[in-house]
Amino acid sequence: MKKLAFIYPGQGSQSVGMGQELYEKFDEVKTIFEQANNRLGYELSSIMFQGPEEKLTQTENAQPALLLVSTAITELLKKQDIRPVLTTGHSLGEYSALVAAEAIDYKDALELVHIRGRLMESAFPAGQGAMAAVLGLEKEELENTLETIRSEHNEVIEIANLNCPGQIVISGTKAAVDLSVHALKEAGAKRVLPLSVSGPFHSSLMKPAAADFHNEVEKIAWKNTTIPVFANVTADKVTDHQEIQQLLVEQLYSPVRFEEIIEQLLQEEVDAIVEIGNGKVLTGLVKKVNRRAKVFTVQDVPSLQELIDWVKEEG
Repeated sequence: MKKLAFIYPGQGSQSVGMGQELYEKFDEVKTIFEQANNRLGYELSSIMFQGPEEKLTQTENAQPALLLVSTAITELLKKQDIRPVLTTGHSLGEYSALVAAEAIDYKDALELVHIRGRLMESAFPAGQGAMAAVLGLEKEELENTLETIRSEHNEVIEIANLNCPGQIVISGTKAAVDLSVHALKEAGAKRVLPLSVSGPFHSSLMKPAAADFHNEVEKIAWKNTTIPVFANVTADKVTDHQEIQQLLVEQLYSPVRFEEIIEQLLQEEVDAIVEIGNGKVLTGLVKKVNRRAKVFTVQDVPSLQELIDWVKEEG
């Protein structure tokens, strides 16, 4: 059997219609979706299939929706005896990875990320926080520019995601992000793109949510993982459930070190890196780190079958 690393997308990869084809094709997916509706107490699947987009994009809906699709696909692959030897996820996607690694039951994970989304929404006043993607600027130059903005304007602005070479996401107060757009272009950034998000995620402005989230994490029956998971906060492998819990709390206000994680995955000599879930964002990041990397994206029936055929044919 081929050695596979599964990677799971985070918030921003959601889209209306996500998971519907799988729901209609596979009875086991329908069962998982209905169990999720029952656990959450509302029809998440209807929001996923029909929208409206603004409602699906709300953090408390987008996060469980993405985890649900990723988990359903993982279960379909498991039935074909296709499992990862390593796993990770981008931000929210780390929870899908932990479900795949059997550290947490998917129903518990759904409820936890729903609460996580609500806490993230309420941690900072709506409309006063922002994020932006910075393209084509070295980390050192970017950090110097952010430090100047912090010292001159007394605003919070920090690195939120280190995604791949030439792509870094910043997060902070809206005023600071607005100031950064011009300053970073002056420093040499090719583009600075404001992101459509509801708050300053992965910055110190999320710390007010951490204590409440820690209490929620403590309520879950966690187990050690069955396979290593690369943690967003450290970019290192983790298997111990107590360490995982602490890192998930820290993840709320810490940078996502995804470029480092990809580099480590590529050193593990896996036969392919497989993005499991809606969208193709992470596949693109992997290719920017190493364009020769073997990658698959599994988000619908044809792409699911493509991976199954490849594993069986080559395995």
